[in-house]
Amino acid sequence: MKKIGIIVKPHKPESKDVLNKLISWLEAHRIEAVLDADTARIVNKKSPYQKSQISSQVDMMIVLGGDGTLLSVARLTINNGIPILGVNLGGLGFLTEVTLDELYPTLEKVINGEFIIDERMMLITHIHRQGERLAQSPVLNDVVINHGVVARMIILDIYVNAQFVTSLRGDGLIISTPTGSTAYSLSAGGPIIHPTVNAIILTPICPHTLTNRPIVIPDNVKIEAILRTEDEGVMVTFDGQVGFSLKKEDVVEVHTAETRVKLIRSPEKNHYEVLRKKLKWGER
Repeated sequence: MKKIGIIVKPHKPESKDVLNKLISWLEAHRIEAVLDADTARIVNKKSPYQKSQISSQVDMMIVLGGDGTLLSVARLTINNGIPILGVNLGGLGFLTEVTLDELYPTLEKVINGEFIIDERMMLITHIHRQGERLAQSPVLNDVVINHGVVARMIILDIYVNAQFVTSLRGDGLIISTPTGSTAYSLSAGGPIIHPTVNAIILTPICPHTLTNRPIVIPDNVKIEAILRTEDEGVMVTFDGQVGFSLKKEDVVEVHTAETRVKLIRSPEKNHYEVLRKKLKWGER
């Protein structure tokens, strides 16, 4: 472990002190800290790298922030296979499960090879309009199709491997990975799926017909959602961070990515412990 990339959520008051201490700790262990330009600016340094370039320069990544920061980094590192250690700087921190108090003991274990890699599946989304591909994006959590502003019912025809599934009328649709099953999908009534299960979840958002329920399907399929709604304002959103405006007859095509994101986990932690602590799972 010679080089470790660090990406920090901006505008966190504690970021500067945490980052300075982490850089000093890595230097004391003869490890070079590689920062992107935005992160370097927090500690009054300069860097020639953008966030998208960091993963090709390092042996692993440390993300200081929340789940949103880790999701953005996961999309940037999908083609590099670099393991990511998520450190929570506040909030729920379901993916960034390491606390600041646990950071340095965890890093000691990582340097000594005492850690577990959780490989998480990702989805690739393509947007087609009249046969032309307009946009694409990987996601770790979910792809969401809904009205961006006005709360109107939209109509989506859903196909799996070219087989018609249903015509969904409602507020929208969530197409989720097992990792994303504890995010928006869960709030919309979807099931909790263990992150190692090879599956995709289709969760309707406030369906007009109550018989439209969430469904879990294999991960080796191609999903197509065709917008049949005339109204403008329908959006497809990737991991809740990047959006694209849709028009009638646009096709949102989703399938499993060929590569997976690698998340570093301490041997002392497991998925069920995270469920109990973060989601208060099982409490009365």
